[in-house]
Amino acid sequence: MALYENNVKLKGYIGKDAESFATKNQTTFVVFSLAVKNGYKDRQTNEWVNRTEWPRIVAFGKPADHAKPLKKGDYVEVEGELRSTEREIEIVKDKKKTKIKIREWEVRANLVKPLPKPQSSREENLDAEPVTEDDAA
Repeated sequence: MALYENNVKLKGYIGKDAESFATKNQTTFVVFSLAVKNGYKDRQTNEWVNRTEWPRIVAFGKPADHAKPLKKGDYVEVEGELRSTEREIEIVKDKKKTKIKIREWEVRANLVKPLPKPQSSREENLDAEPVTEDDAA
């Protein structure tokens, strides 16, 4: 048994068409956002409370080749590891500058697999709100 594990497995819908980029070494990578939802039933109001997350997915090598043709609305499964980067930004308010550090998260994909669209994405939760285009990151 491993003491530490960093494995992520997500299924969801592509928010925007996948974009290809190249590093300084001309290594191609693909970036896209994935809508993943979860929710629960509020015991007090008896209504569904839903939350949509938009993780940034980055794929290199063969997974990037599989991700290149992905379009908005495609249903996919992604496996990989969670990565974070920290950067410093400057905020100016009333002529006062403040530097803050922010941490950005992404999933480094080692598997990108298109899946057939389910019959209805709302079958498991009929009270769920659909994901809209405005939600896309």
